[in-house]
Amino acid sequence: SSPLVFALFRFNASLSRAEMATFISVPLKKSSEVDLVKPLSKFVTMSYPAGEEQAEYIRAVEELNKLRKNALGRPLDKHESSLEILLRYYDQLCAVEPKFPFSENQLCLTFTWKDAFDKGSLFGGSVKLALASLGYEKTCVLFNAAALASQIASEQNLDNDEGLKAAAKYYQLASGAFGHIKDTVLSALNREPTMDISPETVGTLSLIMLAQAQEVFFLKATSDKMKDAVIAKLANQAADFYGDAFKQCQYKDNLPKEVLPVLAAKHCIMQANAELHQSILAKQKKRFGEEIARLQHAAELVKTVASRYDEYISVKDLSDKINRALTAAKKDNDFIYHDRVPEVKDLEHIGKAALVKATTITPPLSQKFTDLFEKMVPMVVQQSMSVYSQRKAEMVNRLVGTMREATNLCNGVLASLNLPAALEDLSGDSIPQSIAEKARSIVQQGGLQSIEQLIKDLPELLTRNREILDESLKMLDDEETTDNELRTKFNQRWNRTPSGDLYKPLRAQAEGINFRSVLDKAVQADQVVKDRYNTHCDMIALLCKPENELNAAIPSANPTKTLQGSEVVNVLRSQLAQLDEVKQERETLEGEIKAVTFDMTTTFLMALAKDGAINEEQLSVHQLDQLYGTYNERVQASLRRQEELLGQVQTSHQEFSSLKQSNMEANQREEVLKKLASAHDSYVEISSNLREGTKFYNDLTEILLKFQNKCSDIVFARKTERDELLKELQQSIAREPSAPSFNVPAYQSNPAAPAPGGPTPAPRTVFPPQQAQQQPPAKPQPPARPPPPSLTPQTASTPPASMPATGPPAAPPTSNPPPVAPPSQAQGPPYPTYQGYPGFFQMPMGYNPYAYSQYNMPYMGYQGTPGQGGYPAAPPAGQPYPGYPQQPPQQQPYYPQQ
Repeated sequence: SSPLVFALFRFNASLSRAEMATFISVPLKKSSEVDLVKPLSKFVTMSYPAGEEQAEYIRAVEELNKLRKNALGRPLDKHESSLEILLRYYDQLCAVEPKFPFSENQLCLTFTWKDAFDKGSLFGGSVKLALASLGYEKTCVLFNAAALASQIASEQNLDNDEGLKAAAKYYQLASGAFGHIKDTVLSALNREPTMDISPETVGTLSLIMLAQAQEVFFLKATSDKMKDAVIAKLANQAADFYGDAFKQCQYKDNLPKEVLPVLAAKHCIMQANAELHQSILAKQKKRFGEEIARLQHAAELVKTVASRYDEYISVKDLSDKINRALTAAKKDNDFIYHDRVPEVKDLEHIGKAALVKATTITPPLSQKFTDLFEKMVPMVVQQSMSVYSQRKAEMVNRLVGTMREATNLCNGVLASLNLPAALEDLSGDSIPQSIAEKARSIVQQGGLQSIEQLIKDLPELLTRNREILDESLKMLDDEETTDNELRTKFNQRWNRTPSGDLYKPLRAQAEGINFRSVLDKAVQADQVVKDRYNTHCDMIALLCKPENELNAAIPSANPTKTLQGSEVVNVLRSQLAQLDEVKQERETLEGEIKAVTFDMTTTFLMALAKDGAINEEQLSVHQLDQLYGTYNERVQASLRRQEELLGQVQTSHQEFSSLKQSNMEANQREEVLKKLASAHDSYVEISSNLREGTKFYNDLTEILLKFQNKCSDIVFARKTERDELLKELQQSIAREPSAPSFNVPAYQSNPAAPAPGGPTPAPRTVFPPQQAQQQPPAKPQPPARPPPPSLTPQTASTPPASMPATGPPAAPPTSNPPPVAPPSQAQGPPYPTYQGYPGFFQMPMGYNPYAYSQYNMPYMGYQGTPGQGGYPAAPPAGQPYPGYPQQPPQQQPYYPQQ
């Protein structure tokens, strides 16, 4: 038998019970080592704050890496414990997939796997595929689980019930796993997979495993001596499964060709067993002619297997059993019953009974699976939580911003009215108490130096952020340029995702509504703050001076002590006190609003479990309304209260102003006091804005550093993938065959010298000399090369249609059929009664239709066959070969010219 079948598929013969117990098992794929610790730990540290939770996830990442090494980094024994390791790793991949953002442009992990059926070459290596896809890793791991299950099943002892049950269980698991890959591989990879995991290949393997599971049930029924009618149906169903697998394997040509004869043989054997047990049933019903017909059919099927597939499967015992039963049945019928033997086509169809079903692949598949990342929520929940946090922050900022705007409005109105300084400045020559307190407050906060230092730091922070962003985009640009150059160089062979497409989300994040635009808006906000500072700089500087200098800078006015005890002054002071209470209440309310917390994780998880998706907007808006509805009402009430009090203050101030003595000195003093009060309020606001700007730039630096790390990771992964692809392309180029060389036959190397102007001798063909007629001389042409010699020891009985019609009469036809060209597709099982397979040809034993497609095969000289004449000798110089038609001038040589 061909050694290739043992290299690609393992056939395990268990002949103690039934000689046809030869089962196909699948080899495992091999994977390159992948470091899971570094990228996953980096994601954990960037996504979760330092603490016990982060440390627990990092330990889980290390355990996951160990699990992969145990499952894929060492040879696995053909034992259930090894299968459990593979299934546990597969279950963990399924559990971890929704919790990490595995993708080419986020968390990029490149997995490299070799084709299970390709053993490679000396220089070219084996076929492998590297993809940054966790779905690809899952597919390959599940393939190995199915392959190992098939190997474990083939190792079972079929002499006992435990072995039969285990074999059937594992074959059905393998069938289900291969079927699952067939349904999911294209969506998981989003590109063309290697041949071993293509839908056609795994679909065929799934059918083969299901057929073998059905055969095990047939062996179990035979062992238990069940009724022949049941056994016949089980065997017929197994034959049907094998037939389906054979057809798919034949038409798709996606598995090694050594598998095809095994499937054909198993189909014949199972059909023969079905006929054998159905014949016993016919005998019991005294249908002796039907018994003989079925036994004859079974004998023909087994004879076909013995003659064509004996190198794979031995059917001697089954053949002897059928022949003994057939001999006894014929003898009894000839001497006793004389029942008519019907044709096979007239026999009643045997029923079918399918007792097997491909195992449904629903994780977890391992028996004792524990999710290493059980506490980590899925990415969809994390994303929903992130959006919810943004909505919450917007709600808080809106409420707090509304109150701060109202407070600023209140301070602005009071400053325009010179309150409360006007009430405190009744003497007309001293610093009002409120102005003095504001001056001390500014000095305590650092005065002008504090603001100027903050303003000086902003450009540096802005420049640092822009440099980080520009450097990140430059990394993407450089890698994309290299990718485009290689794509131009290799054209279709450079079959990975274009970098331009892959980087679109990152560029949109950098150039669109996120980083670049945020920086531009920040620059505009910085300029607004600087302009406001320049407007109030002089008055702020005045507030920073010592008290005596500040008092000297304020114009003096005539005293207005006569208003000290008036009712309007008391009313104004009461109204201002109420406004202070409103502002204090707002500070308390702002603290309460910022302190509100609610964990939406449970809500999102419940929605995901119930509906399979999360309507984040609906859930978040509903929850935020519940949390902040009361606070929103309190904020609005505070605004209404302030508006009412400001109206009363303005009315009282008009009355107060009418009682004061109006003169130029008093107006100048009041104007300066207003500017000082406004300068204090502006100082407080500018300081707050500058500190917020500094915090914004520092926070943005952290975000941009994460963005830079993300760009660096994906560029590194792309470079690694690029190097792997370049290496693979070099290997594929090395595997490409060069132009084949052939030894030139002697009759071509040293032809007889033709006469000048005479015809070139034609090559020999399969036609006998008497079937052709000499052609008139023609223009010299290069000799046409002969086709490969036929292995069929027969000659054609008639010339082809293209032979000249003027030739002599053809020789009388013989009983030998004409040579038949090898079929263009794999041959079907050569049994006479199986319908539906095109391309059946009765080839002699040992016929190999692929023999002449091999390169560098030595030329086999013609050897005479008994009963067939040899080729004629070379003709005299200047004469063509007798009996051979001249080839048309336009015919191309069969072999390349030497």
